[in-house]
Amino acid sequence: MNEQPARICILGGGFGGLYTALRLSELPWNKLEKPEIVLVDRNDRFLFSPLLYELLTGELQTWEIAPPFEEILANTGIRFHQGAAAGIDVDSKLVQLQDGHDFSYDRLVLAMGGETPLDMVPGAENYAFPFRTVTDAYRLEERLRILEASDKEKIRIVIVGAGYSGVELACKLADRLSTRGRLRLVEQGDMILRTSADFNREAASKALEERGVWLDMETAVESIGPETISLVYKGQVDTIPTDLVLWTVGTQVAPVVKSLPLKQNHRGQLAALQTLQAVDHPEIFVLGDLADCNDATGQQVPATAQAALQQADYAGWNLWASLTGRPLLPFRYQATGEMMTLGVDNATLSGLGIKLNGPAAHLVRRLTYLYRLPTLEHQLRVGFNWIAQPLREILSK
Repeated sequence: MNEQPARICILGGGFGGLYTALRLSELPWNKLEKPEIVLVDRNDRFLFSPLLYELLTGELQTWEIAPPFEEILANTGIRFHQGAAAGIDVDSKLVQLQDGHDFSYDRLVLAMGGETPLDMVPGAENYAFPFRTVTDAYRLEERLRILEASDKEKIRIVIVGAGYSGVELACKLADRLSTRGRLRLVEQGDMILRTSADFNREAASKALEERGVWLDMETAVESIGPETISLVYKGQVDTIPTDLVLWTVGTQVAPVVKSLPLKQNHRGQLAALQTLQAVDHPEIFVLGDLADCNDATGQQVPATAQAALQQADYAGWNLWASLTGRPLLPFRYQATGEMMTLGVDNATLSGLGIKLNGPAAHLVRRLTYLYRLPTLEHQLRVGFNWIAQPLREILSK
């Protein structure tokens, strides 16, 4: 009798999960060793999340930054299943999905990413908008269109959190709404972009100032109502009117991950060895936002898209090595810098000895992300569209 091939089940189709699957499909398996690779995600599309902001300004289209998994995985041999995990039995090596399907596995990759917690203050769950998924972007777009079509003289928006997402959102929305927008950025700390490079922080501060975005530093949110937000500054509560609240603070792991009998930190992230394997469970690999991991040099690996992409390369190799009797490699994270969009045709970047802002940084950011899009075919389609779009606009005038 022929033995069944090993099955690698990958939960989560973000940077960690999808790129691990693609890496696995490229490795030199022989016919007897080649495993079945199953990728499971609750959505039908992959999202290149750093470009999500461009949907709000019409700079990019959904198909460019969120291609369907079926399209990406065509001709790779990877099987895609749309669904969400309901439970994982690590003893039986079984994944149960909410739709009733289940998958046994020989190797499991946990790469489901994080979720935006909306239970941190009263009213946030009912009245605040997160911005993490394509669905979030569509919901926000619908709300913005209603506000833009209204007779409101000013559209008042409060963005909670002055990290990367909050700052990028503020700049994009300020450009979209122009003089009609009244934007406030609320931050509990004493500065924006606390973990960012000084150059990028200064460029972002200038971009926000030029766009008239009001900064509320050292300010907490007490509660959110249907048309108000209550802010706390130096012990004083101020309730102000608002048309829209965007919540960009915090990340939490999914409940199905928290319930696993694996070693976790206080945030629910799973402890991972330098080989990206879960502690005491070498058949389970943990990537991205879910992983509490120090690399081979001892540095803490950040929960960023850049780190997840690098982890995917190592995870793919180590999965292959673990199934073919080869030594596994310890993950080495290389910080290559950071890039942020700061409005339409404007960005900032620093890293590898380079510091740029303005339109030049915008171009470099676009080309860098074009290179990182999944599959050469999608890169070519998007790249051709970026070249052709200005020509179409000229010809249509």
